[in-house]
Amino acid sequence: MLLTSYRLGNLTLPNRLVMAPMTRARAVDGKPTAETATYYAQRATAGLIVTEGVHPNAVGQAGPSMPGVHDDAQVEAWRVVTDAVHANGGRIFAQLMHGGRIGHVDVAGHHPVGPSAIAAGTDVFTPSGMAPAPVPRALTTAEVGEQVQAFADAARRAVDAGFDGVELHGANGYLIQQFLSSSANERTDRYGGAGRIRFAVEAVEAAADAIGAERVGIRLSPGGESQGIVEQDVPALYGSLLKALPDIAYVHVLATTDDETLMGLRKAWPTAFILNPGGQIGPVESTFEQGQRWLANGADLISYGRAYLGNPDLVERFRLGLPLVSTERETWFSAPSGYVDYPSYQH
Repeated sequence: MLLTSYRLGNLTLPNRLVMAPMTRARAVDGKPTAETATYYAQRATAGLIVTEGVHPNAVGQAGPSMPGVHDDAQVEAWRVVTDAVHANGGRIFAQLMHGGRIGHVDVAGHHPVGPSAIAAGTDVFTPSGMAPAPVPRALTTAEVGEQVQAFADAARRAVDAGFDGVELHGANGYLIQQFLSSSANERTDRYGGAGRIRFAVEAVEAAADAIGAERVGIRLSPGGESQGIVEQDVPALYGSLLKALPDIAYVHVLATTDDETLMGLRKAWPTAFILNPGGQIGPVESTFEQGQRWLANGADLISYGRAYLGNPDLVERFRLGLPLVSTERETWFSAPSGYVDYPSYQH
């Protein structure tokens, strides 16, 4: 089933493998490089590629050497990447990732913002190494609307850059999940309490209005506890969120909660359901068998993260039952090696 085609929005995917978004921290001055184009083009046999997190505005940059899509130079640099992927027959979405309280003034000269003035209680990446996450400045109600608009503007720019669509990053403790979280969001306006889902819904609606619902997805990690996140009554919270979202191209869900809850979310969602079996950053690569099991349980597409780092030809390796190449954590971010130097399998 993993190797069968699937119709996603206005795209026909040749298989059901999705290359999951993974931070690689190799951008220069906020722009992807020629190596970035090579990296994604090498993996263009995936049914769909979702890029590393791309900040939709300057204050949304979570860490150093991360790319953006909010000025003309960034758009032009991404066009080289999307052209390379399309030339190799691939399809690619940009993941729009606003760090919210996960960030630092030393990263891009902006103090981080969040739903409430509550620090994550974790360390964040800075140009000089790891540092405690600062207390963010709480957004005013009007400023929340400005951050919603940033997702719409970034979605337009992404399409201008040649992307086939965008995925809003609502997982892993970044801004959208901060609004969903009882530990990060203590607001008393319409974005707090029972309105915790409102920011996610408005951001998705704004992106869909900007470029079309069939070009928009959202990534979620229900119950995930990354970067100081705590969520209450996960099945009800995410059930309400899925019910309130427009019928966009897909939801992309990490296996960060129990199977019963995941199956309930699958049944509640009307369009494509992408499942990442690895949950948060797992100790080993997800397998072909895990993907097949989740397709049998109702998922439409399966995303793979770590497995795609060392295996640009992952589809072919799965097709032929070939062994996978593992990677070392030291090469994941910013390293001179471990990026475009993994070869395809030699028969």
